[in-house]
Amino acid sequence: MRYVDFDKTAGYHQLASLKASGTKVDLGSLLSAAQVNQRQVPMAAGLTYSWAAKEVDTPVLESLQALAEEQELIGKYQAILEGEVMNTGEHRKVLHHLLRGQLGKPVIHDGKDIGAFYRQEQERFSAFADAVHAGTLRGSTGKAFTTVVQIGIGGSDLGPRALYLALENWAAAAGKQRLQAKFTSNVDPDDASQVAASVVLEQTIFVLVSKSGTTQETLANELFIKAKLHKAGLDPSKHLVAVTSETSPLARNPAYLDSFYIDDFIGGRYSSTSGVGGVVLSLAFGKEVFQAILAGAHEADTLALESNIYKNAALLDALIGIWERNFQGYPYTAILPYSQALSRFPAHLQQLDMESNGKRVNRNGEPLAYATGPVVFGEPGTNGQHSFYQLLHQGTDVIPLQFVGFIESQRGDDLMVDGSLSQTKLKANLAAQIVAFAKGKADPNGNKVFLGGRPSSLIYGKRLTPEALGALLAHFENKVMFQGLVWNLNSFDQEGVQLGKVLTKKVLAAQGGSSGDPVLDAYSALLGL
Repeated sequence: MRYVDFDKTAGYHQLASLKASGTKVDLGSLLSAAQVNQRQVPMAAGLTYSWAAKEVDTPVLESLQALAEEQELIGKYQAILEGEVMNTGEHRKVLHHLLRGQLGKPVIHDGKDIGAFYRQEQERFSAFADAVHAGTLRGSTGKAFTTVVQIGIGGSDLGPRALYLALENWAAAAGKQRLQAKFTSNVDPDDASQVAASVVLEQTIFVLVSKSGTTQETLANELFIKAKLHKAGLDPSKHLVAVTSETSPLARNPAYLDSFYIDDFIGGRYSSTSGVGGVVLSLAFGKEVFQAILAGAHEADTLALESNIYKNAALLDALIGIWERNFQGYPYTAILPYSQALSRFPAHLQQLDMESNGKRVNRNGEPLAYATGPVVFGEPGTNGQHSFYQLLHQGTDVIPLQFVGFIESQRGDDLMVDGSLSQTKLKANLAAQIVAFAKGKADPNGNKVFLGGRPSSLIYGKRLTPEALGALLAHFENKVMFQGLVWNLNSFDQEGVQLGKVLTKKVLAAQGGSSGDPVLDAYSALLGL
């Protein structure tokens, strides 16, 4: 397998030549009903990826297909699945796909079958959730648990929180809500305090998530919660479980009801389908719902092995993004779900994409001369329409858009107003925005001109179910993976978070004294340290 910087490939120069030729797809003219119906790729769990409103023509697509083959994207994906060391910075395997099911030969590390280990942990936390639901496992006063609170930060919070909120309405309508879930992540004491005040402590189980067992914010919040439990006369060891690594100080610790394990091959932002998401989601909705998420993700992972870009939604999405980022010069991407259930999904994708591909060096630590990961942001429609869509429509930057929508609502609880249901209004807004962004509008009043030419994709399905959610999650994980492979990045470490941690420790150690950095001391003094 060859790992080559993007600008050293024939594909890069072919795409640059197409851009330099000056030919540009006119979305307003290109977009037709026939194109909308034709430019679609089936995804897992009944979802569909539509790329009709993208600025790509046949020569660009043929060049992107050739690039995928030249950079051996499917072969490198298969190498990831089979346990090749792909996290070059930390010399680790990358095995989040294995959490959802095996694709290829078993992964053995130091004589240990890693897939069997992951399945064992899933069985353990599934049985734990069953015991809580059956009432055989109760809090320190003997009352059944009614609430679960996840304590974690970054990948230990954003993904699980986004998935829980995505299914909360669905679970209520389907009779699958077992425990209410809440989350605390910020070291700001107002966060943990607000969450603690909103629950009945004696009927709450807390899930502490830290792979290393040393995450500063998470351990601070754990101690905050333990103090609240002690003050209420409760035994914290009857209300806390840990999700951690087998080598952390939280492992096999009598201070917890139980500990569930992940390993160094599961990165934080890729950990939602491990115990990091599995424990809290199984407690909240039941093990069957979490297993359905895994099934949708596994189906998406399987489809991502297809080499033909017209049959592989994640690969096509990734490659069109490469065209937009490196040759059209678009530095941003907006994630716009027309589903309130996905209110925190853009925040999760922000971490997934920007922490993975926000790199200026290749997988060997050598500087790159081309753009890599885009800035990612988003908000649910129709809220965003009344917020930042002004800039998306009429601003000076063209920002590619990724829409997500569903034909049916999760609850089916709706009302006819002015001749249409609210879900109908939501879908009408989504269709209208795609066309408005693509076609624009001429007007003699310059303030009312919409230039159009704003490219977008659409992922749509019948309803947001656990399977569809798993498929959606895996689609974006695989999209980010493929883009990182094109750019020759290590998409699986996160060194960018480390420097701030080091300086924070210096400030805390100084506590009003000198940290050795006068500028750091000056800012610390401004903040009363």
